Amino acid sequence: MTLINPPLLTHGGTHEARAFRMMVRDLARGSQGVTEGDDLKVWQLTTPAAGVRVADGSAVVRGAAWGQGSYTQYNVGYAVVPVAPTAASPRSDLVCLRVEDPEYEGTRDPETDEIGYFHVVSNVSATTTGVPSGMTAIPIARLDIPANTTVITDSMIKDVRRMANPRRERTLYTSFPTALSTLGYSDNKWHTWPSAARWSVRVPSWATNAKVVVTVAGLRESASNVFAQMRGVLGTDLGQGTVVDDNQGKGIRRTNVIVADNISVSSAMRGTTQPLYLQTYMYRSETGDIHVDSGTSLIADVEFTEGVV
Repeated sequence: MTLINPPLLTHGGTHEARAFRMMVRDLARGSQGVTEGDDLKVWQLTTPAAGVRVADGSAVVRGAAWGQGSYTQYNVGYAVVPVAPTAASPRSDLVCLRVEDPEYEGTRDPETDEIGYFHVVSNVSATTTGVPSGMTAIPIARLDIPANTTVITDSMIKDVRRMANPRRERTLYTSFPTALSTLGYSDNKWHTWPSAARWSVRVPSWATNAKVVVTVAGLRESASNVFAQMRGVLGTDLGQGTVVDDNQGKGIRRTNVIVADNISVSSAMRGTTQPLYLQTYMYRSETGDIHVDSGTSLIADVEFTEGVV
């Protein structure tokens, strides 16, 4: 096979369908899966019965054959997918969005038959997350069905969707204290400190996860040994604490502290602006003080990512 001509959208040319499918493939960067986090999610029927329903959404389905390109498929409203009951043994079924293009497989007629449809691959392994080899399809749910069961419930549905091209957004925030601020030997409690480590963070409407790394470069310590913790807070979500454990005595010294965590983004937080700040806990077991000043830099690295929900 050589170059497919004419190039797509050449004026006056006649273009094969696969040229458009290859454009979809290229624009999707060769990936396949659902478009956004809640697309094509599988649920039990409104009144549980022998089937499931697939929610609104769209997806890209990559052809199983090289040069086939990729297909786009949309679902508007809930689609009902029948599921056969089990007999004396449990069974796992895989619910897929399948494209059966007669140019490559099957005998369906695009003028009269559904070329894209929801398909159940019955009796798969209980760990299956992918479609059978050679099938142009994407998996959206595995059903792990007990024996002698005619009704599918949400507890039997394992979400196996993947996103074709999940979005990411990363922003660096900085702050530089202009005056000395001290948190002294204290009371075994959390304090919102240092006050300079506070930023307003815009949470994307599509975000499902946030990776937050806050660096305190040049934290000043004095008076005695220091034993403390620092943690980040995004909105109302508390991050993992990092221990500050210093046994260098009374001299004034500097250290760097990195506070990091992986925070799930709730639906209520998406599309809002949330405060990001530090909290510090000073243990009584040591009596040193900590400070930030004009020699301290505060850096927050926040990356939001998208996933299925």
